[in-house]
Amino acid sequence: MLFWSVLGASIASALLPLINIEAILVVSVSQAPGHLWGLLLAATIGQMLGKILWYWGGMHVERAPWVHRQLEKPKARASLDKWHERAEGRPWFTAGLLFVSASTGIPPYAVTAVLAGTLRVPFWIFMLTGLAGRGLRFWAVVTGTSSLVHLF
Repeated sequence: MLFWSVLGASIASALLPLINIEAILVVSVSQAPGHLWGLLLAATIGQMLGKILWYWGGMHVERAPWVHRQLEKPKARASLDKWHERAEGRPWFTAGLLFVSASTGIPPYAVTAVLAGTLRVPFWIFMLTGLAGRGLRFWAVVTGTSSLVHLF
């Protein structure tokens, strides 16, 4: 039951960044320490299920009238074209940026997910880097927190 609760909370957290999945995960693992890996898996999968919606939204963001009007402005179009140039033909740069964002939250992963969709980053790169980055982030938070608790 806890697995499904963490999965659901993680999806919600991916869509609404005000929900702190790290805090939910730490409390969940403290209540069921024997289920560490299952809960980490639930949080990671849930986050990526939610972030897929941000990615998909990025693929279709130019259809929105407000965004379309903004991209008609030369400065906004130049900025998007600049990011497209950086990403196109440089899969390691793109994968690295996505991994760093997924694991550290800098830049915010929701923003990076939208940008990945907008720039048409291959879905498999988005998913692989996201799963690895989010999984590492959650593992570090849980093990780091438990280490701090043992200090006191």
